Amino acid sequence: MTTFSAVLEGLLRGDAGRPLVTFYDHATGERTELSVTTYANWVAKTAGLLADELDLERGQSLRIDLPAHWLGPVFLGAAWSVGLAVTDGDEADAYVCGPATLDRWGRRAQEDALVLASALQPLGTRFTEALPPGVHDYGAEVWSQPDAWVPLDPPGPADVAFDGATQEELWAAAAAGDVLTDGGRVLTEENPASPSGLPSFTEPLVRGGSLVLVAHADPDRLDATYAAERATCRFPQGSAA
Repeated sequence: MTTFSAVLEGLLRGDAGRPLVTFYDHATGERTELSVTTYANWVAKTAGLLADELDLERGQSLRIDLPAHWLGPVFLGAAWSVGLAVTDGDEADAYVCGPATLDRWGRRAQEDALVLASALQPLGTRFTEALPPGVHDYGAEVWSQPDAWVPLDPPGPADVAFDGATQEELWAAAAAGDVLTDGGRVLTEENPASPSGLPSFTEPLVRGGSLVLVAHADPDRLDATYAAERATCRFPQGSAA
């Protein structure tokens, strides 16, 4: 498996109804769970939005500046489906932001940069207030996209995936990682769309596992969340369960 599309297709051929990404926000009480199929649908919708509506092309770059949230893995998958290189740097062809980083990146839209903002509400709904000029509202635009999407120019193993690593290198590293055992369920507070948190998402994908992502974690509730979700390990390793 040397591309994200190949990895996802393998998951869909297996138990497509099993949980893949489970998200908790201890501050708001939100719990959102994406099965393999639901995740694939969100990725397809988002990839269609990025490529067909916003005209991003294979080889361009995307900065995903979101907090720990279930949409982080969705945008990663969509970027890799299109063949975009995800970067943690400040210079990119397009930017994805949330409410906390809207002021920072919204200004780029006035400089002809592509900026896509998410309100980070349950079910991916739209902003209730007006956005800065030129900023696209993810929650308003993604729902019109189909649940299946096929790239006209499919990315290959040599396409850059994340901060210089190719798709092939990314999945080889994930397969060789030690975050979890095959089929395991990892709980983390790390942002999977960040360099440090990326293995918490990529390793479960290639090892038949799943991710439990906790935002605004309440230390007094983490053990109960770990037990309720039948997690098998924590990321980073050695953090308390």
